[in-house]
Amino acid sequence: MAQSFRWDALGSRDSSSRHAAMELIHQEVMKRIETMGPIPDPQSSSPPAMDDSLSSDLNALLAHVLMLSKRCPYEDIRKKCTCLLQKDVGVRIPRPVGNGPSRFIPEKEILQVSKLDKRIQSIFEDAFAVLGRLDNISLVMGFHPQYLENFLKTQHYLLQMDGPLSLHCRHYIGIMAAARHQCTYLVNLHVNDFLQVGGDPKWLNGLEEAPQKLQALGELNKILAHRPWLLTKEHIERLLKAEEHSWSLAELIHVVVLLTLYHSLASFTFGCGINPDIHTDGGHTFRPPSLSGYCACDIANGNGALEEMFGNQQVSELSGEVEVLMEKMKQLQECHDEEEASQEEMATRFEREKTESMLVVTSEDEECVPSRDVSRHFEDPSYGYKDFYRRGEHVPTLRVQDYSWEDHGFSLVNRLYPDFGQLLDEKFQIAYNLTYNTMATHQGVDTSMLRRAIWNYIHCMFGIRYDDYDYGEINQLLDRGFKVYIKTMVRTPEKITKRMYDSFWRQFKHSEKVHVNLLLMEARMQAELLYALRAITRYMT
Repeated sequence: MAQSFRWDALGSRDSSSRHAAMELIHQEVMKRIETMGPIPDPQSSSPPAMDDSLSSDLNALLAHVLMLSKRCPYEDIRKKCTCLLQKDVGVRIPRPVGNGPSRFIPEKEILQVSKLDKRIQSIFEDAFAVLGRLDNISLVMGFHPQYLENFLKTQHYLLQMDGPLSLHCRHYIGIMAAARHQCTYLVNLHVNDFLQVGGDPKWLNGLEEAPQKLQALGELNKILAHRPWLLTKEHIERLLKAEEHSWSLAELIHVVVLLTLYHSLASFTFGCGINPDIHTDGGHTFRPPSLSGYCACDIANGNGALEEMFGNQQVSELSGEVEVLMEKMKQLQECHDEEEASQEEMATRFEREKTESMLVVTSEDEECVPSRDVSRHFEDPSYGYKDFYRRGEHVPTLRVQDYSWEDHGFSLVNRLYPDFGQLLDEKFQIAYNLTYNTMATHQGVDTSMLRRAIWNYIHCMFGIRYDDYDYGEINQLLDRGFKVYIKTMVRTPEKITKRMYDSFWRQFKHSEKVHVNLLLMEARMQAELLYALRAITRYMT
């Protein structure tokens, strides 16, 4: 592969630096092609022997150039990469697979790198300078620039800035967390980053090949991902007092932030149907396009005329969905103004909602068996959410008044991982307060009641209760289909399908559904984090 500094220089805001870097890449590609010689015809009865490693290196190089031709925020680089790929150089040239960053959202509705306003252009240039890529998650988050800017800043601080953990350990923990939900997109992203920062390739053969200290995180990883309320100070003590394999408190804070971030980011990745990035496995192909110009995968990706026809039919059947929801919000507000339920009634409504949330089953409730490729990165694949409520297990209630992010978690993170508590807090706040005062085609709408219902429903599923909230509102504002989607997104995101994404809020825009997924991601992360930080606090006191 061409040396990394050549790719890095493409992120420079100085056009002459970019031009010089592009010249070097062009020379590198041509040199590799000359070394290879002409690619043999695969139909030939006796194709000449080829050096697989040379072919593999060239293919990886060309795939990276293809990604730059589509995703680089600088027009000059996109054009030069496109020209390079269009040259008749006697080798197979890659082309993108699928239809854009998401299987669920038509490509034409997602930000086009060639048509950005100044703010998004600047955000994308910053991200490209730091990462050398614009990944599909960032492109989908681009619907909400304020959130994306904070998300990228948080990621940069967590993965690349000075902190308690070494760089390769950070990416390995990201792999462990994403693998818990079989999220191959995030696993592959961090496998590449892990190797790039000097990680030991042997660790990637399986968790048992990693150092004992990292293996010891297996139990924390599975409990946080599936049943965080079971985490105790004893779990924390075992990690902090493991003799030569011990973690420090500062390291452990960094660990739990990484685990909770990548569990919740896996939810977002599945919930938005994120496709593999262009330069990674599954994002490109070297096969020529089919003669018909139409591929069966178009239907699977939701871009076929057939899908649109069914979609339009459903929308016409559901006209009035938004107005009904707005009317319910108005009625609830009027009830607020007239009377307030007693504390006893509020507690009863919470317990009822929590119990019901245990029983909402997904429409795709078959067992998902993780592939060996992903499951090697974590222990105990059979440990999952499941419907433990049916077996008599009970989610205990955590009252926010007793342990909250604002009053307890925030200061603990800030003390042990300076400044990061502030960044996390901003991320939670932006997701929770984000609004454009619209609902579908309606303008000037106060959506705070709806956002609060979604956030509090997710926390209710984790047993977290706000004493001042009337949980009766949740049943009024969130219908059963939406609850099934939320439960699946938060607990078993690997089971999300396009049908499930399409079936909730069918009259709303894709940008509004992505906003819902941001709320789900941040509410889930905060819930997991609360239980982890409470266990650490109990250990410390």
